[in-house]
Amino acid sequence: MSALFQPITFASGLELKNRLVVAPMTTYSSQPNGVIAADELPYIRRRAEAGYGSFITSACCVHPSGWAFHGQWQCSSDEFLDSLASVADAIHEGGSKAILQIHHGGRQCPPELVNGTPVSASAIPNARPNSAVPRALEEGEILEIIDSFAQATIRAKQTGYDGVQIHGANTYLLQQFVSPHSNRREDSWGQDRLKFPLAVTDAVLNAVPGYSVGYRFSPEEPETPGIRISDTIALVNALCERPLDNLDISLRDFRQPSLHSSYEGSTLEKILEVINHRLPLIAVGSVKSREDAEAVLSTGADLVAVARVAISEPEWPLKIESGEPIRTKVVAKNMREVLTLPNGLATKIEQVPGWFEVEESEE
Repeated sequence: MSALFQPITFASGLELKNRLVVAPMTTYSSQPNGVIAADELPYIRRRAEAGYGSFITSACCVHPSGWAFHGQWQCSSDEFLDSLASVADAIHEGGSKAILQIHHGGRQCPPELVNGTPVSASAIPNARPNSAVPRALEEGEILEIIDSFAQATIRAKQTGYDGVQIHGANTYLLQQFVSPHSNRREDSWGQDRLKFPLAVTDAVLNAVPGYSVGYRFSPEEPETPGIRISDTIALVNALCERPLDNLDISLRDFRQPSLHSSYEGSTLEKILEVINHRLPLIAVGSVKSREDAEAVLSTGADLVAVARVAISEPEWPLKIESGEPIRTKVVAKNMREVLTLPNGLATKIEQVPGWFEVEESEE
């Protein structure tokens, strides 16, 4: 049996039937109030039925100040319990384990979704054009957001999820505290840039003892100043001291070298060297074929997550196991029906040229 299809059991006791993971992907498909839209459930269920060991959901917002994009669904209060349960049920009906990704957008939040002004570690805007200037969080607000991650974890457990993943990657709030670009505070939350993400991690672990908890991180930033491998090594070492079930490294390509450092090999290989088998690692990034997935595991990673190909090829695990051809482009005609996509995601694919490759129409 290929290593891809071997089971794995985490320290919490959670067992996955194989090493294949649906990566957390934004789907832009909630109702305006943050309740999951009904047309996302068939999309989720179909992928779960394809044979993945686990399905990590799209980022779910833990606090009203963290609403990062239109169509994001919410876990910020008990009014969303039914919404959350519907997703966990859909994943379980498909035969996969359900992991809720819990999230705060920080300075990445559109002002219109967060009462006019996003918040962050410091009042430093993103380097991207036209980024809003955030307001620096006050001490009491920081503590409230930490607690909101804990409360979201309790809701995840209540509504049937098998675990949660803390979203500490992709320029969102936890990463903003780690980064010297976005965190220029002079208090303890700035003097120790790992204090906030570790406080969130500890709060989540303590909220539901023995529950499966993972942590996703981005290893580097392009900005100067910005996160470098040395920062990530410190973060990873601290996370490995905690009773997490896994770490998840967010990469565009699992083969990519460092953006800044001159060490040999890939960033994935460097991080695996640092982890040194202390925690399982999920790796992602331009995985399309069975060969790609097996190459990820051959580096020493424990699980492999797939993103875009899970959208273009809903039955990806079944097809790599059988050797059938893999569709790596979305269809040009009847995309919603052929690929079982929620309207929000399909509309976004249509509106953003180049985000997905599109098959040429036969007409």
